[in-house]
Amino acid sequence: MEKAPPTKRPRYDAAFRAEALRLASESRSTLAAARALNIDAKRIYAWQKAAQPPLPADPGEAAEVRALRAANKRLAQELEILKKAIAIFSHPPTL
Repeated sequence: MEKAPPTKRPRYDAAFRAEALRLASESRSTLAAARALNIDAKRIYAWQKAAQPPLPADPGEAAEVRALRAANKRLAQELEILKKAIAIFSHPPTL
């Protein structure tokens, strides 16, 4: 029985990674950005994790940083929702 030849994993340069991260942050989801770029979503999640600054060594500070990051993410999502609502309600009704 013959084995299939090993396939090379694609290498992505820094510019492509930066564009993928930008698209994921502007997109409705990381999964949607991965589909648009035709790459695995796990790869973008790994790039997002690597792009974050490391947590402090102190457990108390690390917990605080995690909480602040979660709050920041939630507030960014709320802001996007409000922007969309303003866009919807700013159009005059068509009769």
